[in-house]
Amino acid sequence: QVQVVESGGGLVQPGGSLRLSCAASGTIFSINAMGWYRQAPGKQRELVAVVTSGSNPNYADSVKGRFTISRGNAKNTVYLQMNNLKPEDTAVYYCNVRIVTSAYWGQGTQVTVSS
Repeated sequence: QVQVVESGGGLVQPGGSLRLSCAASGTIFSINAMGWYRQAPGKQRELVAVVTSGSNPNYADSVKGRFTISRGNAKNTVYLQMNNLKPEDTAVYYCNVRIVTSAYWGQGTQVTVSS
């Protein structure tokens, strides 16, 4: 069993920054990929950024140059540094962990960008 827990969401003004954290725990042999998705009200869940073992990170076009995904020294952790936040970044952000053919999700953390 694998547990995924996110933290770091909150309310921030446009142009501000937030850092999201995600940690996976449980029976983990090898993580293939860790990523962040988001879902805004009335919209489908979309990929924000993902880092796959042995590859460069991939980003949604809407966040390129503003968001940075990184793995922690403990390889079961992943972070999302979000800079120059915009109101359209408002959403629930979910961490996704892929282990072999299985995908595990966290409960989500709310990010609200508003003045």
